[in-house]
Amino acid sequence: MASSKFSLIRRLLVASLATAAFAAHAAYPERPITIVVPYAPGGAADAMARVIAAKLGPKLGTSVIVDNRAGASGTIGAAYAAKAAPDGYTVLYDATPYAINPHLFPRLPYAADALQPLSLVLTMPNMLITKADSPYKTVADLVAAAKAQPHKINFASGGAGTVQRLAAELFRQKLGLDMVHVPYKSGGPAITDTMAGQVDFMFATVAASYPLVSSGKLRALAATSPQRSPRLPDVPTVAETVVPGYEAYEWNGMLLPAKTPKDIADKLQKALAEVLKDEEVLQRMKDLGAQPIGSTPTAFADFLKKEDAKWGEVVRKGDIKLD
Repeated sequence: MASSKFSLIRRLLVASLATAAFAAHAAYPERPITIVVPYAPGGAADAMARVIAAKLGPKLGTSVIVDNRAGASGTIGAAYAAKAAPDGYTVLYDATPYAINPHLFPRLPYAADALQPLSLVLTMPNMLITKADSPYKTVADLVAAAKAQPHKINFASGGAGTVQRLAAELFRQKLGLDMVHVPYKSGGPAITDTMAGQVDFMFATVAASYPLVSSGKLRALAATSPQRSPRLPDVPTVAETVVPGYEAYEWNGMLLPAKTPKDIADKLQKALAEVLKDEEVLQRMKDLGAQPIGSTPTAFADFLKKEDAKWGEVVRKGDIKLD
C-alpha cells in the first residue's frame, strides 16, 4: 500500500512539474529578449539586427534589446550567447564569419554544438570591383591579365577571415590564378585604395560598393550571387562569366543556446518570419542589396553545413592564417 501511495505521489509530482514547465513556456516571453551582435555598432549586421529587433518586440509582446559584444572576428559575442541560459531570452545574430572561424582559430571559446540554428535571415552578394578607369572592363580581362602576369595582380580585403578575402581566394582557386592578397584592417580602407588604383580589385558588399559604382567612382565587374543583384542588374555574375557554379555570400542568421525548448524556438522563428515580410524591413534589406530568407531551423542547419564545408576547404587549400 505504501509503495502504491509513493508511486501515485511521484506521478502527481512529475505531472505537476510538467504542467508548470508547459505554463512557463506558454507564457514566454515574460521579460526583454537580448539579441547579441558579435560585431561593432554601425556595421551591416548590427544595422539589420536593430531593424529586426524593433519589429520583433511588438510581435512577441516584449522589448528586444541589441547587445554588441565585438571582438576576435565575432567569437567573443558567439561565446557569450553560447554560454547563456537556453530559455529564449538570449539570441545570437551572427554572420558569415560564424562558418569561417572554426577553420581559422585553433580553438574557439565555445563548443561546436553549443548553439542551435534558428533561422537564416538574409543573404547578400559581394561585387568584384576595380577603379573606374581600370584596364579591366570585364572579369575575363582581369583573368587574362592574371594568367599573363603571375604574382603581379593584387587584391584587397578587410582581413584574412573576411568573406571579402575568402570570396577572392575561392575565385583564385577555381581559376588556378597566382595573385597577391593585400589585407587591410577593415573594408573601408580597402575600398578606398581599390578606388585609387593602389590595388587591382577586391570583393566588396553591394551596400558598400553600390554608391561608388553608381556615381562612377568604381567599376563593378561581377556579382558573387547565382543571380544578378537587383541593385546592379546590368552587372553579370561570376558564375555566368568565368566560373560556373561560383557563389560567395555575406549572410546573417540567428542562433540560440543549445537545448532551448522547441516551443520557444518555434515561437521565435514564427515571429521572425513575419518580421521579414514587414515593408520597412524589406526596404532596409533592399538598400543593402540583401535577399530576405526567413528559413526553418533545419534549413539553416543544412545551409551552415554547406558553408562550413566550402570555407573550410578554401582555408585549407589557401593555407590562410589570421593576420
